[in-house]
Amino acid sequence: MVIVSSPRFEQHVTPPGHPERPERAYVFDAVTSRWSAAGGAVLTPRPATVDELATVHDRSYLEQIGALAGRPAMLDADTFVSPDSDDIARLAAGATVQAAEHAMATREPAFALVRPPGHHAERDRAMGFCLYNNVAIAAGVMLARGVRRIAIVDIDVHHGNGTQAMFYSQPDVLYISTHQSPFYPGTGAATEIGSAAGRGFTVNVPMDAGATDADFDMVHCAIVLPILEEFKPELTLISAGYDAHERDPLASMRMTTEGYARTVQRLRGVSERHGALALATEGGYELTALAASLEATFTAIATKDQPPMDPERAQPGSRGERAVQAAHAAQRSYWRGI
Repeated sequence: MVIVSSPRFEQHVTPPGHPERPERAYVFDAVTSRWSAAGGAVLTPRPATVDELATVHDRSYLEQIGALAGRPAMLDADTFVSPDSDDIARLAAGATVQAAEHAMATREPAFALVRPPGHHAERDRAMGFCLYNNVAIAAGVMLARGVRRIAIVDIDVHHGNGTQAMFYSQPDVLYISTHQSPFYPGTGAATEIGSAAGRGFTVNVPMDAGATDADFDMVHCAIVLPILEEFKPELTLISAGYDAHERDPLASMRMTTEGYARTVQRLRGVSERHGALALATEGGYELTALAASLEATFTAIATKDQPPMDPERAQPGSRGERAVQAAHAAQRSYWRGI
């Protein structure tokens, strides 16, 4: 695996007390330094080009955000820019494209450690801390280069409304999201399955607050992994949000560091059978949990040994069962394997 990251990601500055704060970039720098010291490869990112951003964003929107360069601004109640934010957001998008490029060229996984996150950004709107939709841009660029089947698996605790909307009618991009519901941004019902030729290629698995590792394991084994195996993605992109962690202040899930590692390891297995794997960070706001989960992810990608599960957390409950039932009811007409 290679990491794509830069200390420059701390230059996107948010107001004091904002959860998506520059200290998150300090975590990226620390885990990247440890990775490099152990002999791991690190790539310096490059900014996304306007044409790359425009694969999923309106050019008028790019001009709107670009016009804010050099000054602070509030875009909505949650989303802010500082003087360098446009440059840093373009760097985040470029790093994610670079991770996808590396993965496709070498079949070696690549992980872009970036901020600001991206999956809430819509074609013409910033929201939810996000300016440009990093993973969607990487998918758009790879589609333009001839990749025929791309899977985006969003493991952030919030639904990736922006990513979903960008590919909602397309059968060449499979979007799968596990997320807390009801919760911000209010989208992601199991019945949101895509439109036109894209019906069945949006797979939402909303989960009740308090879901555990075992509940997530049940959902992945019953819904996510069988659908991915049937789709056979040439490229799998993971929107790697770590805010379902039990220590995260913004959500109410009970995922552990080991649970994240198991999830990523299973997704890596599918990607290896059918194509390439690239990841990009989304949320994750408790810094100690973020660092531990990133390093557990690195290990999960590098090893075939499955992280152990705490016996007290090994049995799924009604939360996992309800999530599986809702997703199955919505998707069973489209996927034979569930």
